[in-house]
Amino acid sequence: MSFKVSDICNINKNNLSAKDNLSFINYLDTSNLNEGVIDNLQKLIIGEDTIPSRAKRKVEKDDILISTVRPNQKHYGIIKKIEENLIASTGFVVLSAKEDVVDAEYLYRFLTQEAVTEYLQAVGETSTSTYPSIKPSDIGGLEIELPALEEQKAIAKIFSDLDEKIETNNQINKRLEEMAQTIFKQWFVDFDFPNEDGEPYKSSGGEMVESEMGMIPRGWEVESLDKIANYLNGLAMQKYRPSEDEDGYPVLKIKELRQGNTDSSSDLCSYEIPNQYIIEDGDVIFSWSGSLLVDIWCGGTCGLNQHLFKVTSNEYDKWFYYFWTKLYLDKFIRIAESKATTMGHIKRQDLANSLIVLPSKGIYRNANIILKPILDKIIDGRVESRKLSELRGELLPKLMSGDIRVTLE
Repeated sequence: MSFKVSDICNINKNNLSAKDNLSFINYLDTSNLNEGVIDNLQKLIIGEDTIPSRAKRKVEKDDILISTVRPNQKHYGIIKKIEENLIASTGFVVLSAKEDVVDAEYLYRFLTQEAVTEYLQAVGETSTSTYPSIKPSDIGGLEIELPALEEQKAIAKIFSDLDEKIETNNQINKRLEEMAQTIFKQWFVDFDFPNEDGEPYKSSGGEMVESEMGMIPRGWEVESLDKIANYLNGLAMQKYRPSEDEDGYPVLKIKELRQGNTDSSSDLCSYEIPNQYIIEDGDVIFSWSGSLLVDIWCGGTCGLNQHLFKVTSNEYDKWFYYFWTKLYLDKFIRIAESKATTMGHIKRQDLANSLIVLPSKGIYRNANIILKPILDKIIDGRVESRKLSELRGELLPKLMSGDIRVTLE
């Protein structure tokens, strides 16, 4: 049966007023909700903190929030765990499902389909606002086909289970990276790698010698960052557009690196680009201009755009040059910020000026035994999460349209 979204939920039902007499609020702005993930909830004390004038929308469990500005940026989510006095910005449309008609999770999945997002973005682009903007009525007027409530819940559970697996992977990967960084710092910055007796080298009185980097373990050497790895700058991909008869690779730019994947808005480049500019899962990428960041790409095959380095080495393992590059990231950011240009950046000379220590072969071998499997596991987990996300995206329109039906027990 077909319904309008406004018929099956309440839109912006509850707004904050002085009568609520709250001592604090947990404030959620549009920038802090990205594809279902809340990354910074602000606890603001009434009478002490400045309360944004946009802090108006009262939010309850299972409410759906969708940003009214730039729908394609996907600032949306469903509130599964409610915080006390949760108040959202008026930059959100807040939808409260009528539970006797529609399952909230099912409605959320319908509203966050790529096709619906693209439609709302197209509507927003016709607005007279500075940025593409939609009205609550644009969402309320959407038509939705609803199967029986039991089937809605079964479909919603499929996506909840996929989300849970992806989130579990993400949490494991986060802990693994923190662990690997801690070990790297302990061994190569603090020099407290295990000595022959299993004791921390420097803390146990291991012999240190003077170097350009200060005191380092005897037998170790000092080298520059650009000597342990190759930093390949990408291509100006506008010169390598796909021909009329090819689809092309998606282009890896700073936006894609930041979000960890390419999407329908990513540019395309020809399959005929030189092999060294083709990026695969597990490649280390360093954005050296604009927004500086270093990450391990796990978003599938793509072409490397200019302003990004592909970092490789013929001599050292990935963990070694990845963590050394990452260790210098804050320094590189400061250098870029000091540039009197629109887009701050670093130069190759900055890589040459960044010194690192090379351990003895035995210590390097021991570190590799520990750190390589951790990094491999991080890459495997990220790739699995991406594939689960792709599966979720493929299933969503098919289940929503009824092309695929679930079997009810």
